[in-house]
Amino acid sequence: MEILTTVNDLREAIRARRSYFKRIGFVPTMGYLHAGHEALMRKAKEECDLVVVSIFVNPTQFGPAEDLEKYPRDLRRDSDLCERAGVDAIFHPEARDMYPIGSSTWVDVEGLTDIACGASRPGHFRGVCTVCTKLFNIVRPDRAYFGEKDFQQLMVIKRMARDLFMPLAIVGVPTVREPDGLAMSSRNSYLSLRERQAARIVPKTLQLARERVEGGEHNSATIITAIEELVAAQPLVKLQYAVIVDPDTMTSMRTLTHEARLLVAIYVGNTRLIDNCALVPKAVAPPA
Repeated sequence: MEILTTVNDLREAIRARRSYFKRIGFVPTMGYLHAGHEALMRKAKEECDLVVVSIFVNPTQFGPAEDLEKYPRDLRRDSDLCERAGVDAIFHPEARDMYPIGSSTWVDVEGLTDIACGASRPGHFRGVCTVCTKLFNIVRPDRAYFGEKDFQQLMVIKRMARDLFMPLAIVGVPTVREPDGLAMSSRNSYLSLRERQAARIVPKTLQLARERVEGGEHNSATIITAIEELVAAQPLVKLQYAVIVDPDTMTSMRTLTHEARLLVAIYVGNTRLIDNCALVPKAVAPPA
């Protein structure tokens, strides 16, 4: 497994292999890898001949008051996990290489970014889309793999790739969870023992919503109110948002007339955790 740090070095390494590797898989990450990332890598390894992982804490997707400086980093640990997963190359650039002096081009996806993380983190998806476009242009993969935990991000990247005629498939991989249901996340490392216990409320909000829908509830406001009440009763946690959206358009759904997606963001102490789940309503009776 190679670790490459410059755009030219990675391009040369891929160019030398492209003639005898039919399909290239790519997993973009910000590092501090866990079992969720490993699932992406193993999926890529199953479907592709050459697998590249990027490890780059992208500064442009962080807001002014967010955790760019303290975001966890451990390249040696990440390299060991990548090697176990069968990764062929790691791309680990510096910010100055990804954003050379004078860079002034950005990629925006409108509409899908108006809600949830897009609304609560202005500029976040502009940074995500821009860096992914750069990485896709450098690696030129056939398939790129993203976790469903960041569901809105997955849908935004899919739309970007479609709209810009990017010659690759965007592949979503199911969320990997801890035994108590908490989604794997690099930011889980911020949690104290007490906060980790309190974080169980995140998967509980998903369970509550699914139970309400399975019981016949179709009104989004009723479901969201139940989530707000559940979170408000717990110490150490604060609900940032809970929204129920159409999974294709990322627009709010007042009534569940077809499969929807619940997106939640909850602060546990100072740590922001996101999660989501599908909500599949029972058949809605036609009006009398």
